[in-house]
Amino acid sequence: MAQTGNLPKGVPAPNETLGYQIIRWAQTYIVQPDGDSAGEPWKFTPEQLKFVLWYYAINQDGTWKYAAGTLRRAKGWGKTPLLAALAIVEFIGPCRFSHWDETGMPVAKRVPLPVVQLGATALDQTQQTLDMIRGMLSESPAEKEYGLEISKSMVQFKSGKPGSISPKATSGRTNEGNRPTFIVMDEVHHWVSSNGGPDFYQVLKRNVEKTTLAGSRWVATTNAYNPNEDSVAQQVHESDMVTQGFWLYDCLEGSIEVEGIRNEEQVRAALIEAYGDAHWADINGLTKTILYDRTTPDSTYCRFFFNQIAESSDGWMSKAEWDACEGVNDIKPGEQIAIGFDGSVRGDGTALVGIRLHDAKLFTLGQWLRPEHAKDDWEVDVLSVEAAVKRAFETYRVEWMYADPPWWQENIGRWAVEWGDDYVFEFWTNKPTRMVQAVERFRTAVMVGDLSHVGEPEMTRHVLNAVVREVPQGDLIVKDSPRSKRKIDIAVAAVLALEARADAIADGRLQIKRRRVVGF
Repeated sequence: MAQTGNLPKGVPAPNETLGYQIIRWAQTYIVQPDGDSAGEPWKFTPEQLKFVLWYYAINQDGTWKYAAGTLRRAKGWGKTPLLAALAIVEFIGPCRFSHWDETGMPVAKRVPLPVVQLGATALDQTQQTLDMIRGMLSESPAEKEYGLEISKSMVQFKSGKPGSISPKATSGRTNEGNRPTFIVMDEVHHWVSSNGGPDFYQVLKRNVEKTTLAGSRWVATTNAYNPNEDSVAQQVHESDMVTQGFWLYDCLEGSIEVEGIRNEEQVRAALIEAYGDAHWADINGLTKTILYDRTTPDSTYCRFFFNQIAESSDGWMSKAEWDACEGVNDIKPGEQIAIGFDGSVRGDGTALVGIRLHDAKLFTLGQWLRPEHAKDDWEVDVLSVEAAVKRAFETYRVEWMYADPPWWQENIGRWAVEWGDDYVFEFWTNKPTRMVQAVERFRTAVMVGDLSHVGEPEMTRHVLNAVVREVPQGDLIVKDSPRSKRKIDIAVAAVLALEARADAIADGRLQIKRRRVVGF
């Protein structure tokens, strides 16, 4: 099997982990939540057992070997049931080091005040895990033994004793200050900037780190992520905490190349690898789907069924391509530049992007993006935009400016009067023939390295957010859906900036005039 995480080979010895005690406890006190064996004692699969044993591995002083853990597996492998079982263990099971017995074996104890949180970017996303927990506890030995009150929204003690399993969703600073003893983060490949996922992850992580000396930790599950989205799944995978072995990362990938996705034998073999001992996975059905269902992009099959990191197939730009164009920010006042402007008033953002004439280096002159939780009457600060345009013309030698007119025609007209109608021009992005050509030129410039950028995170995010929409004239760039919160305004402004640069150079404006010194 293709283990590509840092999960060690074999299993830890009994004196190196609390996992054996936890496994025995779980198989005694909780039950199978569904299926033909519903109500029977809970059983871990061999791969789940191995993850539990390593996740609860300890050092000689009783501290955790791993400060956190992530389970990246194919869709339908059984990640959510495993997390549900661990949430129950952390709530009422023996899951903290107590002492060494006379034979040198570790003895586990319960958490004194267990606060187990199920984290998600929306409350309804926690429901699957919570339902699984309820199914494992309802009419189980644990329900009576520990006096549990199991409701639709949380699990707590009937006696009123402090402690609970409850959901937590993104809500900004309201989550600051909590002191959880264990956090479950499910499906973190969906935790992206547009839904506040990365910020929420940081809040949860800060909260649990307050009590790490007492053994508090987090565990996450994910499918393979799209590297263009900068999700929490990607941030965790690329963290030095994983590469240095401080966080456990368990991942099985199917071994298959893109060209093999049309080969039945290779597809079946890769699925068997990716699903490991998940005997319930319908390998035959999945094989047929991948071979013959062309309504789903191959990149989706790679991510969700082969557990391979893959970019969205309709993405305009790959992260690797864009990152290869990054350079230092050496833009200086007084240099010749061209400008692209993409404006909005309420729904989308507004962006002002500059590009240096002599080497096509992009940089942001201003951005006005609608905040995540903005009120319905939020509008772009027009005066701030006006000031940024004025500052750009005063700071640099602006040779050409292309501006998208909708909502801003009056402003653009005023800029043309103030700075010259041979310097400020309209560029209608809703005219496909011209925009298709501009998009293609930008894409080609990136591919061959004819442009660069200064590595601004927001510009990168907008470029990678853009997806391709085919029209009769060619390819345009758009958001992934009309109501998507993943903005592309800076990307559009960058395309206009490159067009402005090309036309400025074609007009002969790159020729720097030399001043003649006259003596008397």
